[in-house]
Amino acid sequence: MERIGLLGLPNAGKSSLFNALTGGDVPVAAHPYTTTETTVGVARVPDPRLDALAEMSASRKVVHAGVDVVDIAGLASGAAGGEGLGNRFLAGIREVDALCYVLRAFEDAEVPGDVDPVGALEALEMELVLADIATIEGQIDRRRKAMKAAKGDKQMAELVEAMEAAYEELGAGTPLYRSGLAPAVRGRLAEAFLLTSKPVLAVVNIGEDQLGTADGLVADVARSLGVAGPIAGEPGHQPGGEPGAGAVLAVAVQLEAEASRLAESDRSELLEGLGLGEGVLPRLAQVAYQVLGRRTFFTTGDKESRAWTFRAGSTARTCAGVIHSDLERGFIRAEVIHWDELLKLGSWNEAKAAGKLRLEGKEYVVEDGDVLEIRFNV
Repeated sequence: MERIGLLGLPNAGKSSLFNALTGGDVPVAAHPYTTTETTVGVARVPDPRLDALAEMSASRKVVHAGVDVVDIAGLASGAAGGEGLGNRFLAGIREVDALCYVLRAFEDAEVPGDVDPVGALEALEMELVLADIATIEGQIDRRRKAMKAAKGDKQMAELVEAMEAAYEELGAGTPLYRSGLAPAVRGRLAEAFLLTSKPVLAVVNIGEDQLGTADGLVADVARSLGVAGPIAGEPGHQPGGEPGAGAVLAVAVQLEAEASRLAESDRSELLEGLGLGEGVLPRLAQVAYQVLGRRTFFTTGDKESRAWTFRAGSTARTCAGVIHSDLERGFIRAEVIHWDELLKLGSWNEAKAAGKLRLEGKEYVVEDGDVLEIRFNV
């Protein structure tokens, strides 16, 4: 399972958000560095499509998709040079697949810290940029020597060229996710393990009194980050855009964290009373899923309905391997139908009787929302 890391300045609300997303109990206090170690939990990705399929099949078990969430030790200015918990902070980021900036906008006299989300974003980005500059400076001479030694090695030459282009962007203070580098160039930098080459999203942590006025804050952060915002849409359907495109959401983190500890009926009553519907956390989990470039296919039956995670663009054979390696090894073909068409028909047997199940081979590119049954022989 891939990981998304929560990072922010002290008292930004990272740990509260972590607890709300994962049901964890990381300590939260109104002083810096309450979190000094990275903590990992799993955020369930709600999906009404799966719930509808489970109801149709009268499934005895329902298994939703999930994404790992990492609460990373807080950052202070100078972290790239080892200040504060800098080394621990940077080590935690290197281990995640995508970044989620938690940016404080709420006012609270009892909680110290800045309340400028754009300023916080700029401070966080600068530390990551400085860390990436140090990483490239430590590698580029070695890579150039290797390129000269391996004359005609096209891949090595392309890597050096990509690192030089990245160094120029970073030197201008630009994170690579916001740079003008082509996706293919950024792809060549994967082995350099640069922090700002990771996909990003941001949470603007607002107070309850800012619920009706958060769009302006979100727009400012989105403009600075260079991604979409504010996010709209229903939980359970993937946001539009390409994998890794990023997004910004406003979240009343403390309110959502308190609601997450209530019984489901009480939680729904609280959120509905504030005009928040199911709350923003289901949408946040979905956006994180999107940023990581993940999609969902389903299996359904009376025993179990399950959401399976796959990388966008994967083939039917690769997705069979997500279920079990034997299914990939012995793959023959897949029976496929989109989830909404299956629901209209009422059951898998009805879909088969109506001739609506498509037989697809190993090169079929699975779409988000497909329901699969794999035929295999081992």
